[in-house]
This record gives sequence, C-alpha cells and structure tokens, in this order.
Amino acid sequence: MKKAELAPVALLLSFAVLMNAVAHRFPKLWTAPAMAPSRPVLVIDPGHGGADGGAVAPDGTEESGLNLAIALRVEALCALLGLESAMTRRTEELDYPPEAGTIREKKVADSHARVELVNGLPGALLLSIHQNTYPGAGPRGLQVLYGPGEGSEALAEAVERSVSALPEISLRAAAPVPESVYLMKNVSCPAVLVECGFLSNPQDLERLKSDAYQKQLALCFAAAYMGYAAGSRQ
Repeated sequence: MKKAELAPVALLLSFAVLMNAVAHRFPKLWTAPAMAPSRPVLVIDPGHGGADGGAVAPDGTEESGLNLAIALRVEALCALLGLESAMTRRTEELDYPPEAGTIREKKVADSHARVELVNGLPGALLLSIHQNTYPGAGPRGLQVLYGPGEGSEALAEAVERSVSALPEISLRAAAPVPESVYLMKNVSCPAVLVECGFLSNPQDLERLKSDAYQKQLALCFAAAYMGYAAGSRQ
C-alpha cells in the first residue's frame, strides 16, 4: 500500500485498538444491562438508484453507480470489523409499487421506503452517500451535510475529522442539510449526507472513479462510525 493511503488505515486501526483496550480495561462498560440501548447500526444509503441515476458527469458516469460502489466498500469493512450495518439498496435495480408509474412517483415511493427502513431499526445511524455537481468545472471537494436530529452534527464532525486525514483532500464546510432532502428530514436518528465530490470537476471525478480512493473513503466512513459509536456509549 502506498504511503498516501496509510493515513485512513492508521486512523481506523487506532480506533479499533482504542476500543479493544477500553473493553479489556473496563469490561463492565461493555456488559449490557437488561434495559441497555440497542447496539448502533450503521445504515448505509447509496443515494439514488433505479429510475433515478442522480447527477451525470461529462463523461457519462452516473452518480448512482459511484454511490453504490463506495457504499458496498463501507458495508464490507463493517462486516470485517464486526460492526452492525444495513443497506438501503445493494444493486442498481429497485422494486417499485405497481402504482408508481412516473419517475417522480418512483422516486417518492423509494424515499418513503428508505425512511421506513431507517426508522424501523433501533439504534440506527444514517450515512447517505452522494456526489455533487455544478454547471462549471471549477468547484470541487467533499462536504458533509447533517440532519436535524439529535447527534447529527456530532456525527458530521466525526466524518469530517476522519476524511481530513486523506491526502490532498479538499473539504467544504459542513452545513445543515437542505429542507428539500426528504430522507434526511424524516428519519428519527443521527444522520449525515456526504457529498463525496463534484462529478463536474475533472480532478474529483478521476479520484471518485478510482478503486484506491473509494477504499480510502470507505475506511474514513467506517472509522468515523466507530469513533462516534464509541463516544456515544460514554
């Protein structure tokens, strides 16, 4: 692995070592009482999909495919580390109710289904993965948007700290999610939406399409989840 790729790996391993040490030093902290809160579950949401491809890059790359590729890497890391996770979709194909005929109706039905899934999972934390775009090629960078629910801003800060370790990362200031994002406004758990980069920017697009960068992002998201979940138990 190249030196530039080691920072997020080291960050993730540091969290794992820290949690391990705490578990051994203070075992009672990890012994759940009868009425203890549910174990956190990271709900990984690859934005768009199905009839909704999302933003499209100048070379034809669709946002939905990149979102899914990164999300699957996060899911794989969670499985490797023994972390609870769930996906809102695992393929580019989506099932819609028969009455959803138009693209708008399909998008509405899909949004409602995702909200229902997230709100039905005790201990859920939502990570929604998206890509940005702009009419011009100038703007670039990753931005974390956070929902209105309690804990969302703290989760956004954890993600920001984690991705800041990436080499040559361009970070845009974290901000509240726009009112128009139905999923983020209707879930009842800590929730962040990460715009991983601009498909309209050649540098961002090249990185986002690379396996190495997708793996780095996945490592950072998993590390942020571990750090936030560990802190919320204290």
